[in-house]
Formats: sequence, structure tokens, C-alpha cells
Amino acid sequence: MYSPKELQEKVNSEIAGLTHLKRTPSELYKPIDYALQNGGKRLRPVLTLMGCNLFSEDVAIALKPSVAFEIFHNFTLLHDDIMDNAPIRRNQPTVHSKWNTNIAILSGDAMLVIAYDLLSDIPDDKLKNVLEVFNRTALEVCEGQQYDMNFETSAVTTENEYLEMIRLKTSVLIAAALNVGALLGDASNEDAAELYRFGINLGLAFQLQDDFLDTYGNSELFGKQIGGDILMNKKTYLLVKTMEMAGKKDLGILKSLLYEEKNPSAKINGVRKIFDNYNINTITERKINEYFSSAMKNMDNIRVSDERKTPLLNFTQNLIRRQT
Repeated sequence: MYSPKELQEKVNSEIAGLTHLKRTPSELYKPIDYALQNGGKRLRPVLTLMGCNLFSEDVAIALKPSVAFEIFHNFTLLHDDIMDNAPIRRNQPTVHSKWNTNIAILSGDAMLVIAYDLLSDIPDDKLKNVLEVFNRTALEVCEGQQYDMNFETSAVTTENEYLEMIRLKTSVLIAAALNVGALLGDASNEDAAELYRFGINLGLAFQLQDDFLDTYGNSELFGKQIGGDILMNKKTYLLVKTMEMAGKKDLGILKSLLYEEKNPSAKINGVRKIFDNYNINTITERKINEYFSSAMKNMDNIRVSDERKTPLLNFTQNLIRRQT
């Protein structure tokens, strides 16, 4: 069994050796290399390899597909940053800020093609099932992004609508990475499907934890300013749930705070005070634990030894306990 660090090193080595990035024109490929080198923790490719390793000692078959998931994920970020007009990603200028919007669009398009090229390396007997998962997931991620954009202008967003949006925008890609890894590791269809459900619940807990940490995290550990989502009027679980619960007076104050532009600290403190009035921190933590518990039940149903499950379970627990 491999450790997450060993799998991360395999992913980084595979990305460093991508022949696609040595092609010309450099104006197309340099932004791709830039995005991938600033690639964070490699969560999705590591989960692909861990999904494979859960059922097989040999993860080589899943290495290129794992990188396909990483490249697809970063492709979506390039386009998301354009739509959000975001200047910074992972403390670095976004591709459209560093180059320009047209280059970011075109480089993103090329990344999608590269992802599919890497998937083409899968053996023929497994390719159809993997492509079905990947294609469905790619469409669902786009659906989630559209819902997220819809929420920016909608007066009311319900808790269920928000949870469905993050399921599509975040969870399905994590679930698909695990599912594809399992399929490539010769898992049974039943076990691969259960691992997919594990990934859905893990992804929901992961995104809700992100929402929680942006308001209630430690800024030094979190690595960015606390309250950024509040300043951007982002529809997070905390905001959606509070607006659903708030009385008329608090709802009016909350809505007025969303238009506050002159005093960022007052806005953050005011919104957080209303969150506190409704114990939204406790409610959010309870929801995170609910999805995490569901993920653990999914893992219990997978028919491999507890010893084989241990690396993935430890990795999962560290994700949910994280402060960054």
C-alpha cells in the first residue's frame, strides 16, 4: 500500500514529464504549466490512485487517468476565475490576470483535450466505463457552476438547492476520481459504486468545511483572510441557512449588511454576529459530521480488509480535520 505522500510524488513526476507542455506555441502551453505547477495538494489525482490501491497493489494503470482528473479540475478553475473576475488563485495571479482572458480561455480548452488524451491510455476493456463516468461528471460540474452563477442573482436560495449545487460543483469530481481508480483496480461494480457514494459524502463534508473555515477558521492556519466569503456576498451554507432561519428583523439587518462596502470589518463582524445568534457554527459542524458519518458507513460496506482501508480513511480524516 502507498502513502498519500508517495502517490502525490508519483502525480507530480507524471505532470513534470508531460510531453504536451513541450509543444508550441509556448503562449498556449506556458499558462497550462503555470496552472499545474501551482496545483495545490493534488487531492483528486491522489484519490484516484488511492481508489485503485484499495483494490490493487499496482497503481500504474491509474496514473495517467489521475493526472487527467487534475488537469480537468484546473481547466475548470481557469474558466471559473474568468467568470468570477478573480485576480488571485492559491496566492498567485490567475492565468487571465497574468496573461489575458483570451489566452486563459484557449489554454483551458487545451487542458480539456489533454485530459481526454491521457484517458485514451486506458486499456480497451475498461475505457468505456471510465469515459462514461468522466463524461457524466464533466457535465455535472458545468451544471453546478451554472447553478452557482444563478444563485448570485436569486433572491432566495434554499438549503437543499445549495447542497445540490455543491454536490455537482465539488463532490462529483471527488467521487468520480475514486470511482475511476476503483474500476481500474478491478473492483467489483458494487464496490466501485459504494466508493463513489463515499466520495459524494466526503465532497459535501469537504466543501461545507471550507464554508465554515472561511468564517470561523484561524486566519494564520487557514492561510487567508477570514470573512472573504462574507465580503464577496458569496452564497455559502452559513449564509443560506441563516437566511432560511432568520426572523424578519435579523433578515433585514443581514440584507443591509450585504450592501456594506465602506467598512469591511463592520460587514464581517455584523454578519458573523447574526450567524452567532442562530448558532450557525454548531449547525454547520453538525452537517459536516453528518456527511462524514455517511461516508464512513459507505466505507464499511466496501468488501476489502480494514487494513487496506486504513490509508484512505486516515487521509479522509485529515481532510475533514484540516484548518487550511
